[in-house]
Amino acid sequence: MNVLPVPSFVRPLSVMLALGAVTLAHADEAEVKKSMEAFIGAPAVESVKRTEYGGLYEVVLKNGQLVYTDVKNSFIIDGSIIDTATRRDVTQLRMNQLSAIDFSKLPLDQAVKLVKGKGTRVIATFEDPNCGYCKRLGKELAEMDDITVYTFLYPILSEDSRTKSDNIWCAKDQGKAWTDWVINGKTPATASCDTATVARNVELGQSLRINGTPTIFLADGTRIGGYVPRAELEKALAAVKP
Repeated sequence: MNVLPVPSFVRPLSVMLALGAVTLAHADEAEVKKSMEAFIGAPAVESVKRTEYGGLYEVVLKNGQLVYTDVKNSFIIDGSIIDTATRRDVTQLRMNQLSAIDFSKLPLDQAVKLVKGKGTRVIATFEDPNCGYCKRLGKELAEMDDITVYTFLYPILSEDSRTKSDNIWCAKDQGKAWTDWVINGKTPATASCDTATVARNVELGQSLRINGTPTIFLADGTRIGGYVPRAELEKALAAVKP
């Protein structure tokens, strides 16, 4: 079958139409941002992006929340989109992308370091010593092998959390002091040193929008919010590309 060539005057027209569609989409996104901020009453929108689902627009707020609306901002959806064809939680996948970090930029010298086995698998956690789920995570990590854990002391629950964090940071063996507490319930001994690092960890965690503990970061920057059992964490680590 012979295919007739596209006339030269048609090609630029198709390009112009495509560019026009892109420009219109950006205009719509700008209008959505404007109307959303007018509704909220503050410049609270981080970004707006049109989705592939039902003409919805993804709106990411500066507090990290993700909601959906239409081009007229006539409604707001605060919930998950499930793709029925793939059974994927599209919203959760997008949140994982938005909350990922550049792991290489974490100041690992501000964390308590524990190495199990060869330690080739690496994670970083932000934990409050008085967090019950952090203690559960500690017990799970104790059963794992070939892992390096950088624990950023992140005392956000109480003044006692800060006291325990300071004493753990100032201990001669930080790793032992941490595991003795989270696994065995042995209160960290009183110790004294420069604890500005703990304060910097709090500032770091706030900049990363960490609102709860434990929060786990894999080596590829993926964030896992909250406690996960060992089997689930092993699965997540296996999915990290070298």
